[in-house]
Amino acid sequence: MSARIRSRWTMTALTAVTAACALIACSTGPTAKAATSGAGTVRASVQEDFNGDGYADLVVGAPRGTVGGLTDAGYVTVMYGSAHGLSASRHTVISRATQGIPGGPSSGEEFGSGVSKGDLDGDGYADLVISGHGSEDSVIVWGGKYGLSGGTRVPGHGNLAQTGDFNGDGRPDVALFRTGYMTAEDPLTDAVIWNGPVFRAGKPASVTSFLVFTYGAADVWHAAGGDVNEDGYSDLALIEYVGEGTFMTELLLGGRSGLTASAASLPPMTSASSLAMGDVNGDGYEDLLLGDTENGAKLITVYGTRDGLVPESGWTTITQNTPGVPGTSRTGDAFGSSLSVGDVTGDDIDDVAVGIPGKTVNGRTNAGQVVLLRGRTSGLSGTHAQAFNQNTGGVPGTAEKNDRFGGQVQLLDVNGNGYADLAAAAVTEDSGNGAVTVLRGRPAGLVTDAAFTFGGRTIGAPYAGARFGSALG
Repeated sequence: MSARIRSRWTMTALTAVTAACALIACSTGPTAKAATSGAGTVRASVQEDFNGDGYADLVVGAPRGTVGGLTDAGYVTVMYGSAHGLSASRHTVISRATQGIPGGPSSGEEFGSGVSKGDLDGDGYADLVISGHGSEDSVIVWGGKYGLSGGTRVPGHGNLAQTGDFNGDGRPDVALFRTGYMTAEDPLTDAVIWNGPVFRAGKPASVTSFLVFTYGAADVWHAAGGDVNEDGYSDLALIEYVGEGTFMTELLLGGRSGLTASAASLPPMTSASSLAMGDVNGDGYEDLLLGDTENGAKLITVYGTRDGLVPESGWTTITQNTPGVPGTSRTGDAFGSSLSVGDVTGDDIDDVAVGIPGKTVNGRTNAGQVVLLRGRTSGLSGTHAQAFNQNTGGVPGTAEKNDRFGGQVQLLDVNGNGYADLAAAAVTEDSGNGAVTVLRGRPAGLVTDAAFTFGGRTIGAPYAGARFGSALG
């Protein structure tokens, strides 16, 4: 098997847990060997591996977590991958109260609402950029042999970040945004790129400002990176609020001088909520996936080519009414509310996980569901699609009203077998505590054997109302 699990530069004071890890980065078990994995194991990209053991690591944001008595201060948990997948005993918990993290926790910061990762300093270990809806500054937490530790302040751009090699020099960069998630009539986001390498003293090789929004004043809400024309430069897709209740999607193309606006026309999205990039037809060019939760609740695939994105006549649209997709579309299902792309089946073609957090399951409204759509050489379709909810046999727990299972999804090969696994968050499980369920990938698709569910309580972190799983990376 030669499965492709490709890095995509992915689109965040704890109360005393034990005497050893109160108010520091709780780290248990990631003292990994520098990596020769067992037979049949696929070594993870350095961009997804914080401790260099060859396994991809999962990032979970809990932005509503209480830290040091401060509500909605927020924290992040990193679950370290291994040959056996994830376990409660191998993790690191990071908050603003963690030793070495600059600043202190503050109520309403929602630290962990945004996460992105990549080897920013070029030392062979992935680093983690953590942002918050109410943050003045982002923080870069540094990877190393024993996992994540220490932090560097990124001043003035604390709300959203996306890593990628935008100028093609082989060194990861990070795009940083100061945005208000506004609904005002004159929204405006300020954005900069820290060009790599980024040094631990808090100095990048250079800083580039960019305000290239085609639609004028814009408030960036979501970002995703990939290379749609396979030219060796990371491109950046954005969902922007442009006022008067309207959202737009924009693609910025990477190049030697950085990011520039694409001439490609993309659809106005009156309630866009998600986007992702991946190669769902196996042609070597990454495609842009757009989730529209209101206008028919649909997933739009805009295919990449050598010349960039295909025109609208070449796009495909999938809904819950598409042949092969389990279930039926209903108002409020929020099909496409979250998206993630990865090769679940090991056929070298990416598949797409689609979150449907508003799905009614057995009469329980907003219980939530996730659908896996299979990539094929002919493009994305409903053929062989799978659906999972908390009433599916083998999935831990029970589908309950307002769990919102599928509120966030992430495809990531956490056990190094060459098949991407699904992490799906039930963001408001147990009255807002939140939980994440992991299902394993196999040649036939996702399976429920060895399914694992965990939350803040599982790992000994603050859990009441934490919205554990609000961000996955």
